Amino acid sequence: MKRKIAILGSTGSIGTQTLDVIERNPDKFEVEILTAGSNWELLVQQAIKYLPNAVVIANESFYTSTKEALKDYPVKVFTGSKSISDVVEFDTVDMVVAAMVGYSGLIPTVNAIRHKKPIALANKETLVAAGSIVIREALENHVPILPVDSEHSAIFQSLVGEGDNEVEKILLTASGGPFRGKNHEFLAKVKKEQALKHPNWNMGAKVTIDSASLMNKGLETIEAMHLFNVPVDKIEVLVHPQSIVHSGVQFVDGSVKFQLGVPDMRLPIQFAIGYPERLKSTFPRVDFFLLKNLSFEKPDLNVFRNLALAIHAAKQGGNLACAMNAANEVAVKRFLQDKIGFLEMSDLIETTMQKTPFIAEPTLDDIIDTHAEAVRIAENLG
Repeated sequence: MKRKIAILGSTGSIGTQTLDVIERNPDKFEVEILTAGSNWELLVQQAIKYLPNAVVIANESFYTSTKEALKDYPVKVFTGSKSISDVVEFDTVDMVVAAMVGYSGLIPTVNAIRHKKPIALANKETLVAAGSIVIREALENHVPILPVDSEHSAIFQSLVGEGDNEVEKILLTASGGPFRGKNHEFLAKVKKEQALKHPNWNMGAKVTIDSASLMNKGLETIEAMHLFNVPVDKIEVLVHPQSIVHSGVQFVDGSVKFQLGVPDMRLPIQFAIGYPERLKSTFPRVDFFLLKNLSFEKPDLNVFRNLALAIHAAKQGGNLACAMNAANEVAVKRFLQDKIGFLEMSDLIETTMQKTPFIAEPTLDDIIDTHAEAVRIAENLG
């Protein structure tokens, strides 16, 4: 039987690549739900092509345009952020690809878990903001969370078949972004156009800026901590500029398992939505005879403070990572609007973390309140 897929965030980078994977495997998958924030025109194009059961345009001002454009097609049209949470409950949904950007993906993902829908998780902020809560919900509802991030997919693939063998450390790779090896003086002058030019990956603006600041690796560190149930002290970040080694695991006997591949997000997407089967693909392969070098470096936590802030948040626990994530979303938005400099993003994040009231064991309501409060604090800074 075909696996019917709901894609939350279908017009973004992960969403569009997920649709490509589904299109390449028509005997395995079917598009059931598509959702978007404001890009209603692309959502309409996707709906006409794939004819899902329903679409949701979160921005209500585009509801009429979306509804009108799809009036001649057998596609239900809904609007509003609550509708995104509602449609994952459909009995016809077999799996949810959580590909929304930022904190907005948290509530729909939690609701999908509560309705026992397997999750292909591309939205790392869900586990950053409320990792303990989300993992507990998944365990209680017997719902698998399959990672889509290339690094976490690599870790998962390295662990498959290892049973209860003890992990010594998680090896989390980072490309280093466009500013690898740069100093404070250089970073103080960079513009958004430079930060948006990632050397290896084609991603959305938010993720690309996070990669440039190494906040993305901080978020992924926290995500790995929750996904694989390891303390942050057992996660080591390796800067690997070639982006061929996608992460791995070191076991207590000293053996290391890495997963390698070309930098193509369709590979981990296909692995997640097709698991446990490895589906054939025509995606590019690694040509080892053309590889000149595979190198690894330590990240500079003094220059790239966002990674240090994320590690601190992971160690502190509670709601601190939620506050950090909220502040980072504000900081990235301001940087993209040319309102603050590259290094000032870290200042804004750190101050917000200090000012947000700490809760050691937050509930989901506490997380929602923390996010709102941290956004308010961040937006009022400077």
